[in-house]
Amino acid sequence: MTMKVLIIGYRRSGKDTLAEIWEERFGIKYESSSMAAARLFIYDELKDKYGYSSFEECYEDRMDRRKEWYDLITVFNSEDPARLAKIMLETSDVYVGMRSGIEVNSCKEQEIFDLIVWVDAEERVGKESTESCTVTKEDADIIITNNDTEEVFRVKALKLGEVLFNGKIRV
Repeated sequence: MTMKVLIIGYRRSGKDTLAEIWEERFGIKYESSSMAAARLFIYDELKDKYGYSSFEECYEDRMDRRKEWYDLITVFNSEDPARLAKIMLETSDVYVGMRSGIEVNSCKEQEIFDLIVWVDAEERVGKESTESCTVTKEDADIIITNNDTEEVFRVKALKLGEVLFNGKIRV
């Protein structure tokens, strides 16, 4: 059984990059919360409101509507803050991009994830507004920094992946 991992951090910190590296090297399956939420309910909710002609157009517009997407996911998870996580983990090993501290705490209480990783790129991208992101470094079990080059981050991601998915200490 593959380890279940939650990757969190501020926008543009490298969360998806971390998951992509792990997918490529270790064969894990991942999905971003935005992609899953768009697929499950957000596209249907917003397509007429904003006149989207495709799913892709809606998904690409997510950065300009972060608070609205955050609020829609909060409503979707209102009865069980871990609802989206449970759905995503039916087909994925790694959930990328949970932005609600309430959802993280619910997942911790329900023992949904084996590990929570914070990708820290604050020196490079700054902090995110709490109106669309209430997770913090303190919510994570471990922190991987991404304030240097993509190659430096890739080496760190591979080392961490070797430990998590192959039980190896050396790459």
